[in-house]
Amino acid sequence: MTENLDIRRVEEAMTATTVVRSEGRPTPWEVNTATCVVGAGIAGISTAVEAARLGQNVVLIDSLPSLGGQAVNGIIGTFAGLYSNGPNPDQHYQFTHGIADDILRDLGAAGALHYRRGKWTTVLYDEVALGRWVENTVDKEGIKPILGAVMREVYRDARRISSIELATRYGDIHLRADHFVDATGDAALTYQAGLPCREPAEGAVYGSQMVIIEGVAMEEVPDRTEIAARLQEVGREYGLVRREGFAFSFPGRNTALVNMTHVETPLDPIALAQKSLEGKVQADKAISFLKTEFPNAFSEASVRSYGQLGVRQTRWIVGVKRLTVDEVLAGTCFDDAIARTAWAIEVHDRQDSHIFHTFGEGHVHYVPFSCMTPPDIDNVIAVGRCIDGDVAALSSVRVMGPCIAMGAAAANAIDLAKSGSVHEIDPSELQHRVRDNLERTD
Repeated sequence: MTENLDIRRVEEAMTATTVVRSEGRPTPWEVNTATCVVGAGIAGISTAVEAARLGQNVVLIDSLPSLGGQAVNGIIGTFAGLYSNGPNPDQHYQFTHGIADDILRDLGAAGALHYRRGKWTTVLYDEVALGRWVENTVDKEGIKPILGAVMREVYRDARRISSIELATRYGDIHLRADHFVDATGDAALTYQAGLPCREPAEGAVYGSQMVIIEGVAMEEVPDRTEIAARLQEVGREYGLVRREGFAFSFPGRNTALVNMTHVETPLDPIALAQKSLEGKVQADKAISFLKTEFPNAFSEASVRSYGQLGVRQTRWIVGVKRLTVDEVLAGTCFDDAIARTAWAIEVHDRQDSHIFHTFGEGHVHYVPFSCMTPPDIDNVIAVGRCIDGDVAALSSVRVMGPCIAMGAAAANAIDLAKSGSVHEIDPSELQHRVRDNLERTD
């Protein structure tokens, strides 16, 4: 029908165009800020939010077109390392506060959390709800996000990074900042600045393809140990390269988080794309296993979403200090400690299995600030899985709880450093500022 068509408005819209032509590489957009956080995963989000709340002007960059990093887009699905261990779950206390408190409060009120309590407490979350929380909080705190941006160049002036150049589909950006935070997960900022970094031996650390399935019969979901035992028995028949893992149900939502894959995560962009496809094939085989072996629980289940291929450890900084597995095992409390956890040593070193060494009641291990600072640069702090440590030590502190705490420490360290060096701040003053993440037991 055309009688309601506004012809005049249509004609105006048809003529409202301009012909443009590229005249070569355009002049980059210029951006200036106090603090630039590169990487919008949970560690980067924590850094950016805490920095903004301290009054800093913050730009937050990510190569993805959305915020949240692996926490949202990789569907990690679980806050790990956030609580103490012990045989009595009622006595577990929260290690990390800051934005962790906000997330637990807001997602809890929305029914988007499920606490799994036992010898250790983990918290399942709805990734869509967390994604919206991140977006709303970034907007509320006045943080300026730049998404779909890949670093093209990193410029140094003596012992400081002066600026970075970003490539986006809408043109290049030249960004200057007083301080930079490497929350990339792969130490991309530090590496491109020409600073030394570490990489694991080939095949030493595998990632996972996470999947959310829906239509699950919650009351029929078997215990994790039962699934694991059956995987060991018949996993090979389904073509599963990893014959362990879990399917955590989310009561009230008829969904389950499935983690039964091991996939290499190379730093080669072409190879990584191929491995991402391989990960989904592995995930499909795992779902076939669940539907066939446990039909009462999973026969009606279907995939709600595949996450991006999850990366555990690929490249990380060489810091002033290297955290060691012996220090983790001993629970060494450092003079510059800024985060704590009791999460397991979790080394995914083989395709078919991994090491999961848990700790008993009362154990706590710590992250020193000096693991977060490359020694040859004054205005860069690393947070998240790219701080310095050996493979086993990193595996116990790269989870969500301590990563949030690292972000809070980085923001406060930058605030203390002002225009000076992050190496010259008073560690005791930094510890005082983040004391809830070191001392609270309520």
